[in-house]
Amino acid sequence: MGLTNASVGRRAIGSAPALSPDSPSHCVVALAGNPNVGKSTVFNALTGMHQHTGNWPGKTVSSAQGVTRFHDRVYSLVDIPGTYSLLAHSPEEAVARDYICFESPDVVIVVCDATALERNLNLVLQIMEVHSHVVVCVNLLDEAKRKRINVDLVALEDWLGVRVVGCIARKKKSLAGLMQAVEAELTAKPNPCRAKIPYPDVIERALRYPMHALEKVDLDDMDARWLALKLLDQDENLYASIEARLGNSLLTLPDLQESLEDAWAELCNEGVDAEALHDLVATA
Repeated sequence: MGLTNASVGRRAIGSAPALSPDSPSHCVVALAGNPNVGKSTVFNALTGMHQHTGNWPGKTVSSAQGVTRFHDRVYSLVDIPGTYSLLAHSPEEAVARDYICFESPDVVIVVCDATALERNLNLVLQIMEVHSHVVVCVNLLDEAKRKRINVDLVALEDWLGVRVVGCIARKKKSLAGLMQAVEAELTAKPNPCRAKIPYPDVIERALRYPMHALEKVDLDDMDARWLALKLLDQDENLYASIEARLGNSLLTLPDLQESLEDAWAELCNEGVDAEALHDLVATA
């Protein structure tokens, strides 16, 4: 049975087969998005009363977690804190970034506000840099219609190269398409034509050095380009999470350290210091 009003929330879980989190039919889906885009409305509609709130390890930031069923699969949904960027300027944004980058959810749903889509796509593109399985959920289509905003979902999907689904989260029936997209994404190969953030040439040249060194390291499915950029960006708050995921030895590897020095020499020759690098990345 698919996702219908009769199979959302309490009744969906009550009628679901007894599948444990260790079952091969179980998967984890993260819900990401800017604040106030209706992310929690999507989460609540899918999970009903089958959810709980808890603190993240080492953090005081709370998260909501719940379960839903679609067809013969049980999904654990994690409603991570709202964030505008993976650059993380607050504890909430750091929690969201670390979950997406290091906790390996099977699929990340990025919920967007149809009335402010351009602002929301900043986060979409950043998440696409670090995760292979992304579904974009364009919510609040009813509000957009009232404001005479038309969102061409097909064109957006073609441009991004990932699945794009429109919905009105307050209407549970509209979420069936979202779950169908998540289901399809679980077994899909990443689209080679996915949109990619182009950085200024000086940054692209500098990235080649650490990326070459990282080719010799088991990155546990992490994206080498993104990781090289974060190491260049010298984000101290991120180092602990990288070490926890990949091991304490990564950041002390002689080849990697030498490559980062070469990369910074390239940047400095072009007049790019740490602050300028951060600004160029954010602007791109």
